[in-house]
Amino acid sequence: MLQVTLEDVKQARETIKDIVKKTDVLESIKLSEKTGAHVYYKCENLQKTGSFKVRGACNKIANLTEDEKAKGVIAASAGNHAQGVALGAKLTGIKATIAMPATAPLAKVSATKGYGAEVVLNGTVYDDAYAKAVEVQKETGATFLHPFNDKFVIAGQGTLALEFFEQLDNKVDTVLCPIGGGGIVAGVAVVAKALNPNCKVIGVQTANIPSMKESFNNGEVTSAFNAPTVADGIAVKTPGDLTFEIIKELVDDVVVVEESEIAEAILFMMESQKIVSEGAGAVSTAALLSGKYKPEAGENVVCVVSGGNVDVNTLYRIIGVALAKEGRRVSLKVNMSDKPGNFSKVTSIISEAGANILSANQGSLASGESLTDQTAEFILETLDFDHIKRVKSALVEAGFCVKEI
Repeated sequence: MLQVTLEDVKQARETIKDIVKKTDVLESIKLSEKTGAHVYYKCENLQKTGSFKVRGACNKIANLTEDEKAKGVIAASAGNHAQGVALGAKLTGIKATIAMPATAPLAKVSATKGYGAEVVLNGTVYDDAYAKAVEVQKETGATFLHPFNDKFVIAGQGTLALEFFEQLDNKVDTVLCPIGGGGIVAGVAVVAKALNPNCKVIGVQTANIPSMKESFNNGEVTSAFNAPTVADGIAVKTPGDLTFEIIKELVDDVVVVEESEIAEAILFMMESQKIVSEGAGAVSTAALLSGKYKPEAGENVVCVVSGGNVDVNTLYRIIGVALAKEGRRVSLKVNMSDKPGNFSKVTSIISEAGANILSANQGSLASGESLTDQTAEFILETLDFDHIKRVKSALVEAGFCVKEI
């Protein structure tokens, strides 16, 4: 028997109803047109603290004993659970210490401190922060609040599914949900399968850290880490055993998306829906845009946007990657003879071809291949890949050597 039930989730909703917001469900017209399905966003990026995590954190804190509260609380988090715990602790009047990866976005670290929590930075992923939190917990005796492997946390996260089922009059065929440690998808799956046993629940994870995908395939909890990810909110090497037991029984499939696909999804959401999502919140959209999940015509699909806590500098880099992937930005290296007027000629050709020069860097006697040549590097704003070809062709026809970098 699973440790979390629909009744647990309903009780959690009563517990946290005066703290959390009932976030909007918005239809994505463009994504619906692209897929032929009816696609909706559950906008937890608009939640207090900018993420769904406040639901589980506050439900857990509300269920602590007075003795546990008196000891203060400690948690490990990639950033969003940190803010949820910090807010819950502040509202309850208890001390909170949060261990976070040193790579956590500055926006998440600053927000956590802003809620009054003490922050300790360690390592590069959630698992490193967890190890530090365990160390501090042994030293201080504080009450540990796990970000996903806890029944009260899972039940709290499941409350967002109660909301979107009600908001869509129970007309939900499929839910695409981010997976890291598994807390949100476990809670969503408990609700979805209880309200509609035919509803598909698909977890989406980054290919860089496919720990739950590997666990799902292997039938047991499996650690996995290939590389860091822009989806820091789901950067978990080792899933929870409690969450895995629920996922193994209730989740229909787990798919993985690439980093560039996540970047493209973030840009798509900003342009088409005016939604600012962090990497983890965009993986469900990435699954649809990339075709990793292909819905049937007319299928009612809910994409859970788990959070919007993305650092502005990180967002700038993500947008750059996404624009390049769509052929809307390109870097070119142009080789030319070192004569007066050649650089001006190159810029004129680029302008006449309709590309916008974002930056230009003219070197001197660049490659060493010829003492009479120089190179210039350009970052251009373009319309699409065909436009890039036209720009390059115009330069080549004028006698310049061009290559993308």
